[in-house]
Amino acid sequence: MLVRPTYKSHWDIPGGYVEQGESPLSACVREVYEEIGLHVAIGPLLTVDWAPRPDEGDKVLFIFDGGILTPEQLSTVSFRDGEIAEWAFVADGQLDELTIPRLARRLRATMQARRQSHSAYLEEGALPASA
Repeated sequence: MLVRPTYKSHWDIPGGYVEQGESPLSACVREVYEEIGLHVAIGPLLTVDWAPRPDEGDKVLFIFDGGILTPEQLSTVSFRDGEIAEWAFVADGQLDELTIPRLARRLRATMQARRQSHSAYLEEGALPASA
């Protein structure tokens, strides 16, 4: 699932920053609820991505398995805080046109990790050369 934030020019995934004292898993649960109004059972960690950002400081990004949403859940998606304009399920081939390049790489690696039932360690959205 991709979401289109009202404050960005590109699509993204539901998520956000970890608050002080909050675990990445708890932040995921909170952010999914805040952004799309769903309480979902969050599954295993799929991806950890180190993203150096000279302008913002280095980030460590986590992607957890959100499972498969039921038609009932999808019918109740709501944008509670006004940050999200819409959501969509998109094919792999649409990622490059809708998202920034490192997110497209990160999502492809995450989908592969899920298919292979393992987690992936990335640097700037890609498997490091030495891994």
